Amino acid sequence: MRTKTLKKNKINVVTLGCSKNVYDSEVLMGQLKASGKDVVHEEEGNVVVINTCGFINNAKEESVNTILEYMQKKEEGEVDKVFVTGCLSERYKPDLEKEIPNVDQYFGTTELPGLLKALGADYKHELIGERLTTTPKNYAYLKIAEGCDRPCSFCAIPIMRGKHRSTPIEEIVIEAEKLAANGVKELILIAQDLTYYGLDLYKKRNLAELLEALVKVEGVEWIRLHYAFPTGFPLDVLDVMNREPKVCNYLDIPLQHISDSILKSMRRGTTKEKTTKLIHQFRDAVPEMTIRTTLIVGYPGETEENFQELKQWVTDMRFERLGCFTYSHEENTHAYNLEDDVPEDVKIDRANQIMEIQSQISWELNQQKIGHEFKVIIDRKEGNYFIGRTEFDSPDVDNEVLIDASKTYLKTGEYTTVKITEAEDFDLYGEVLN
Repeated sequence: MRTKTLKKNKINVVTLGCSKNVYDSEVLMGQLKASGKDVVHEEEGNVVVINTCGFINNAKEESVNTILEYMQKKEEGEVDKVFVTGCLSERYKPDLEKEIPNVDQYFGTTELPGLLKALGADYKHELIGERLTTTPKNYAYLKIAEGCDRPCSFCAIPIMRGKHRSTPIEEIVIEAEKLAANGVKELILIAQDLTYYGLDLYKKRNLAELLEALVKVEGVEWIRLHYAFPTGFPLDVLDVMNREPKVCNYLDIPLQHISDSILKSMRRGTTKEKTTKLIHQFRDAVPEMTIRTTLIVGYPGETEENFQELKQWVTDMRFERLGCFTYSHEENTHAYNLEDDVPEDVKIDRANQIMEIQSQISWELNQQKIGHEFKVIIDRKEGNYFIGRTEFDSPDVDNEVLIDASKTYLKTGEYTTVKITEAEDFDLYGEVLN
């Protein structure tokens, strides 16, 4: 018979998936700490909370495997309780309860008070901005809205996260001030759709006004924009980007495809002509802007002709940053009614072809940086290098600047000026200018 562990109640929060899940875990941990609980992130604890991702097949598989791994630990007496929350739990709760019944309890994305109660804690409404951040101390994700009203055919996020709900500007500013007081210098604004921010609360797209409020927060030096949508983009944001040095010349805007027939089937509400015009508007308004996008290949009905059109467009547009995913056939989405007719090996080959083109573009653009100076934030030390980023790079997904640690001592979380001496396709090497 299994015996209970002798450890006291230490709660280990395990986070899977995107930056929005990271944020949710941090809020959960802040609430637990406020109730006097001993809480850690991805360390050892006898009570485990797994914050799952349910977006696409690979992410779902990782989430299920993680649950099974901790259930094994529970069976072996290494942990006492396992709770599951997040997107997978929201989307597949009845199935999970049936397939993995030994989990102590499942919670959806909107059931934080219930999860806290199960953990012996109270939900405290007054804790605006109180989080235990898990990112390096110099940057933090700042979620400005939850949910999504877009009807994209391939996406299950509205099923898991509900309708778009903006957070009021004053609450976001309070949270930013608390982060800055704890040493955060870079705010990465996240939402399912930044472009939509404010429509529900203020009856207008209000991202520019939010940025104007955030640049006044003392201690914050960079504000970065993630996950904009191409339809209805508020162009006054570009004016703020130009005018305010704290707003990074950087925009993450997933475009998904460019062939008109695919865009129509994806229900993206735009065309190749409109999308191309928008990117040119960005570059005309903010010539220094780095644009990151993501694409999907292998969507139902994507012909070789559609794919060649996409390849040519990627070649022509020369995005500074680009990621490519293979289409995942997700139940309860509009596209699930279509035949998933592109073979998996073809999907993978197409994604590889896109990334080969992007690798060459990135290499060429990086060569142009050699000899130039950049303000760099130091995120960490790894091996013989300090690893930093320019304002044109977001953590985990973009280029990094490597600085020889044997020649210079740098403090993580500090800014320094670096001259680029070498460049590869996705890495830059530099030396600190004294």
